[in-house]
Amino acid sequence: MTNPDRLAVAALLLSGLLLTQTAHAVDVYLKDGRILNGKIAEISGLAERYTNPMLSAGAVRPILLVDDDLRRTFVSQRLLQAIPTANATETIEKFAVWQHVRQSGLAIASMGPIVRITPFSEYGRRILTINTPKGQVNLIQGITELTPTYAKLEGLVSEQSKFVSDMRIATNSIPPDTLDKILRGQVDENSPEERKRIASFYVQAEMYEAATKELEAIAEQFGDAVREQLEPTVRLLKQMSSRRLLKELELRRDAGQHTFVFAKLKTFPTEGVAGEILQQVSDMIAKFDNEIARRDLILKTIDGLTAKVEIEADRQKIGVVRNELQNHLNFNTLDRMTAFLQFANDESMLPQERLALAVSGWLVGSDLSIRNLPVALSMLEIRGLVRQYLTAPDALSRSQVLEQIRAQEAGSPRYVARLVRQMLPLLDLPEAAPDKPGYYALSVDGPGGMPIPYWVQVPPEYDPLRRYPVIVTLNGAGTTPEQQIDWWAGAWQEGGWRAGQASRYGYIVVAPQWTSEHQKSYDFSDREHGAVLYALRDAYRRFSIDTDRVFLTGHSMGGDAVWDIGLAHPDLWAGVIPVVATSDRYDTFYWENAELLPFYVVSGELDGDKMVKNARDLDRYLTRGYPVTVVEYRGRGHEHFSDEILRLFDWMGRYKRNFFPKEFKAKSMRPWDNFFWWVELADFPARNMVLPSDWPPASGRVVETTARATDANAIFVTSGAGRVTVWLSPEMLNFDEQVNLTINGKRVTTAASADPGGQSDSDRRNRPSRLRYVEPDLEILLEDVRTRGDRLHPFWAKVEG
Repeated sequence: MTNPDRLAVAALLLSGLLLTQTAHAVDVYLKDGRILNGKIAEISGLAERYTNPMLSAGAVRPILLVDDDLRRTFVSQRLLQAIPTANATETIEKFAVWQHVRQSGLAIASMGPIVRITPFSEYGRRILTINTPKGQVNLIQGITELTPTYAKLEGLVSEQSKFVSDMRIATNSIPPDTLDKILRGQVDENSPEERKRIASFYVQAEMYEAATKELEAIAEQFGDAVREQLEPTVRLLKQMSSRRLLKELELRRDAGQHTFVFAKLKTFPTEGVAGEILQQVSDMIAKFDNEIARRDLILKTIDGLTAKVEIEADRQKIGVVRNELQNHLNFNTLDRMTAFLQFANDESMLPQERLALAVSGWLVGSDLSIRNLPVALSMLEIRGLVRQYLTAPDALSRSQVLEQIRAQEAGSPRYVARLVRQMLPLLDLPEAAPDKPGYYALSVDGPGGMPIPYWVQVPPEYDPLRRYPVIVTLNGAGTTPEQQIDWWAGAWQEGGWRAGQASRYGYIVVAPQWTSEHQKSYDFSDREHGAVLYALRDAYRRFSIDTDRVFLTGHSMGGDAVWDIGLAHPDLWAGVIPVVATSDRYDTFYWENAELLPFYVVSGELDGDKMVKNARDLDRYLTRGYPVTVVEYRGRGHEHFSDEILRLFDWMGRYKRNFFPKEFKAKSMRPWDNFFWWVELADFPARNMVLPSDWPPASGRVVETTARATDANAIFVTSGAGRVTVWLSPEMLNFDEQVNLTINGKRVTTAASADPGGQSDSDRRNRPSRLRYVEPDLEILLEDVRTRGDRLHPFWAKVEG
């Protein structure tokens, strides 16, 4: 999408210059809010494109290809928001860089993993060492075309290298100092008009500070007349820089980094900045000041009201909440106190009633706050008991705690579910290393008691009462979980901080040790699934995680794993990101499991035959309108593709898991692929189960499950499994009305639970006996949280059939 300010700067800079190139790209608006830009083509499928393009002649073309010269992006046409339209014409600054290009020789058909890359020289040349079936090969490359978005690299004439190649890399992957030297080699430094081309290039690359610096250098070198000509452009660039800084601060604020943002706002540059921008800065500062004042007012008011409470035991319990507020009431949690603030000075209410609003609001949220102080204080006691239950080592201890919870005034599933959501994580964190803040090396016992190590990096200003999105990332062969965290969160900088994108966007990164020693390929095994899922569930117990925003990603062999694990357990993920991965084995049978699961597949054009192997499954997704994006980098092989990371975060920011879909279909071929959203399966027919050690299967039969929930409180499940359990929540049905459950064509009768779930005995006796009701069950709720770890969406009841 073209930036209007950028167009204005370009017009000022290029007036009187020969236009170098006019873009013929279009803007493609997708339903998820993304905007792709590039040349477009409609295609019938990837399989024909990579094997026999002539087969697609005259065929239906349900897939859209968007080519921005750096990469090709494929999406289903069903994902389009509107018909693609040409964007505003913009002059693209493209520098042709002379190199001694090899015109003939050996073509590179496939590129293995990169062994070594030398830095670019000031002439735009480097040596790329890659693995091939015949051993390591040095490829001498030179930049022959440089644009604000991509650089074209070609093979050069050299005794060391006989290869012809055409590779594209993102311009922002070139170090700024090196980029500047390369650009200066393409212009006459004594020509102000040619120097303006460098400034224009920087503007289009959104390197506004570099553009401003170049224009100021031009003005300094060429005198007052040029300075006067450039002053309007410099002023406009300062506005663009200021807007981008403000946008960055808004991003960091939304990521929960309030202390950082507040400090930066106080020192926001004001010289030459438009009043509109400064007003926005002033408004943000005022909002921070207001929130700080609200916090102080809450604490002061609670102190005053507590002094009026006559019962000492009540004052002590209120004091516990007051201490928590002192430590944890902040920008992330102030909304819990909305109801209390509304009535804090209402003298028509007793002090105890107002304190009840404060206590209950803090414990269960403002929308469930109450005026009954004994019940509110009961919530405080229940919260402690719930923590005991969820961390108790044995069933006997849990049953004893459960009876204590049921005896409390506030011991209903409604309040307990909200207490679980609002409370601190169940397990305390170990001390992080002083030189690596927020970085933890942890371990959890997996199946059979085998320890599963995993590593976690939390973002700056991590708050255990704020829910964070999570990236679960799997390493490939020859790399480590720690390197995966570096890829997403950035390598450690001097002073103990990371500058990566997960740190900017406020994501927790989790990297389990999912491979065995010297493992070279993915085995599709229960051990590998268990390593990922056990580590994730342990992270749920230790960190404050938004379980609706957990993304599963992996590189190479790790990408193969996430493709399979994602399809096998689609209800756990907001999205799956396989990078340089292959869809194989179970993936080809489970492809329908991707209907509700967003995928973002990244690959290299020259990464062997991966795209050919993946084409059939990708076509299944794309032609049916599944939420799948496929990206292929031009002239690239088996790499990590850090070029794509900003687009990945943009994509992740637009997706959340829907844990209660009204309808879904799922396939199973392994015993442990048995839980899909709100349906659990058991007793699979042996003839349909194929263990990885028995691959390939004798036949292609799988266990298929379909489930549907209606607005009329009816649920229908059909499955080839011998036993089906339907898990229920008020997020999917109304417990106060009749529930009709049909499993495999048979109406299921639901018996009344021992736990009335907030209904009195008389209420339950007054229900017509012919109707089927499902009662919330506190034990089921707590056991579900204990075993699944999802504190956002606990199930309240279950029915087996």
